[in-house]
Order: sequence, then structure tokens, then C-alpha cells
Amino acid sequence: MSDPISNMLTTIRNAGRASLPAVAIPHSRLKEQIAHVLKREGYVAEVAVEGKPRKQIKITLKYSDRKPVIEGLRRVSRPGLRRYSGALEVPRVRGGLGVLIVSTSVGIMTGPEARKKNVGGELLCEVW
Repeated sequence: MSDPISNMLTTIRNAGRASLPAVAIPHSRLKEQIAHVLKREGYVAEVAVEGKPRKQIKITLKYSDRKPVIEGLRRVSRPGLRRYSGALEVPRVRGGLGVLIVSTSVGIMTGPEARKKNVGGELLCEVW
């Protein structure tokens, strides 16, 4: 069984380590929403959906002094072991220096946003 979100995170991680300017991944609404959260939080420079018959998400990576802004990506919930959290138990990433992306009933959002809106959900991934 494959995990498309994990494949997306690995592609972004590998592109950053190879200092590639941009990366294209197959499109899904969930991956597009995750990419928009990464852009909103300042981890990537640009997110665009391209292609008509086969859509792809083009993510332009962000660098600071030739080092990628994204130092690490980690999948939390996976197909073999799903991780869920209530609104009050949403964990912090690296003492608040990172971002936890959560899939809630209201939509895809960061951990602090989920705490503020008092909703819990599936813990998708951590970014720092």
C-alpha cells in the first residue's frame, strides 16, 4: 500500500536537499491543501496547480542562505497507525518552532489554529 502524503513530503524533502528550485507532484485536493498551509506558514514560496488532463501541484521551494527553509518534515499519522488528537491535546512541534498540520472537520489547518478553533482531528505531519 502506498501513502501519497508521505510520498509528497519525501519529494519535498529530497528536492530541498538537492537545492532544486521547484518540485511537481501529482494532484489531490488533500495534497493541495497541505501545500497551501505550507505556503501560508512561509515554508514554501509558491504553490500552483498546473495541467488539464493530469493535474500536478508545482511547489516552488524557499531558501535562506542556500539552505532550505524546511529543515525537516515528518509524517505523524500513517496508513498503518492513524494518530488523532482532541482540541486540547494537539501537540506542539519543537516547542512551538515548528508546525503541525491537522486534518479537522473544518478543513486542513495548523495545530495552533486547531487549538484556537477548538477542533481536533488527524495529525497529518510535522514541519520545522
